[in-house]
Amino acid sequence: MQGTILVLDGVSTNRIMLKVQLTSAWYRVAQGDRVDGLLPLLRRVRPDLVLTAMFLPDGSALDVRALMQTDETLADIPVVAVAPQNDRAARLRALAAGLDEVLVQPYDDVLLLARIRSLIRSHANTEELRAQGGPQALGFAEPAAGLLAPAPAASVALVTRKSGTGAVWRSKLRTLTRHRLNIHRLDDIHSLLTEPVPDAIVMELGAGGKGLNLLADLRARSATRHAAVIAVPEPCNPNLAAEALDRGADDVMPAGFCADELALRLDTQLARKVRSDGYRASVRDGWRAALTDPMTGLHNRRYAMPALQRIAASARDRGASFAVMLADLDHFKRINDQYGHPAGDAVLIETARRLRTALRPSDIVARVGGEEFMIVLPDTGRRKAQHMADDLCQRINGQSFTLPGCGKPIPVTTSIGLLVSEPGAITLQGAEDVSGLIEQADRALYVAKGAGRNQVSMIQSAA
Repeated sequence: MQGTILVLDGVSTNRIMLKVQLTSAWYRVAQGDRVDGLLPLLRRVRPDLVLTAMFLPDGSALDVRALMQTDETLADIPVVAVAPQNDRAARLRALAAGLDEVLVQPYDDVLLLARIRSLIRSHANTEELRAQGGPQALGFAEPAAGLLAPAPAASVALVTRKSGTGAVWRSKLRTLTRHRLNIHRLDDIHSLLTEPVPDAIVMELGAGGKGLNLLADLRARSATRHAAVIAVPEPCNPNLAAEALDRGADDVMPAGFCADELALRLDTQLARKVRSDGYRASVRDGWRAALTDPMTGLHNRRYAMPALQRIAASARDRGASFAVMLADLDHFKRINDQYGHPAGDAVLIETARRLRTALRPSDIVARVGGEEFMIVLPDTGRRKAQHMADDLCQRINGQSFTLPGCGKPIPVTTSIGLLVSEPGAITLQGAEDVSGLIEQADRALYVAKGAGRNQVSMIQSAA
């Protein structure tokens, strides 16, 4: 099944017809006929979309939307209304009230199903982002899901077949929106695909596949993948609108350009984009936090181990060398005991800075223990690895550390266990082999500690 749709209509024959149509498209269908008692029904069914008649025996589609807004678990579910006649003013009021679409009877079946697919897909993507790392998942408060805050002034590209059409659209929209409007011709979109990328794109679709091909291209490009796209078939063409939705348009205007309606749809789509961008940023920040040591800003063990496995596998496949170091600060406990933990933290932070500035961009340095650091050097043989390890030792012991609350700088040294893997020295079957590499580097570190500290001990990887 593709999802669950709740059909609301006071006329039983209408509900039956929609159920037959939607069931044949592999949707589960639940039914209701009024606003009264709707909340318990919604909570029980948990639909992916609500398809309601504009007018119900005890209310309207606007009442349905308002009721759903009172429960944040329901507030973001898409709502599509079916109106008995083309009342432009009523349609605009419905869109302004938060309905996702208003279709007029007799509506086009192909367009209805395309609109349902598009809205359910968008809703599912939003819910997935929220589950992965939205503000609530990270422990922060968040407004109810469906309460979209107005988007700040944004950049909107008007893409039309003729520049004159774009000029007319911009002229009519200027007094209705605060967003910045820029004109682009469909035949000359180079500037559209270069920085800065617009936040929203309003695209005229006409005969031929150029507009649809551009739409697919926009969705395939990383720079424009998350731009809000509204397609405007000119002249009115429900089939073209339906195909635009299936190609990735966020919204369509099946009846053609209407400035008042487009301004409303722009505000809605841009507000959704702001929210989705926020969720994506939360996901990125969450992953970054999960893979970063908060004190030093270096990578942590969770990041370093898979990275080592990738570097080792690449070296094996290319017949290249790589090196692994474990660096441990000597007598670090004494620093904490004598000067306090803030001083110890300062030593760790400064050590991380010195290690990071000594390494190449391709190298990896991670804090993997209290005072232990792992360094991975791709494409590095014995001589180069030895030189770099000696340099790291010198960078730590060559200049004393200035500590908070301490009258004079104190000397700090480090011991380094160095493992160098030459071509053919490792088969690398999985994570166990990576752990074996760490164990070998740890043995080398133990030798350096036993030999008096403040030095490097190197071994070659065992096969």
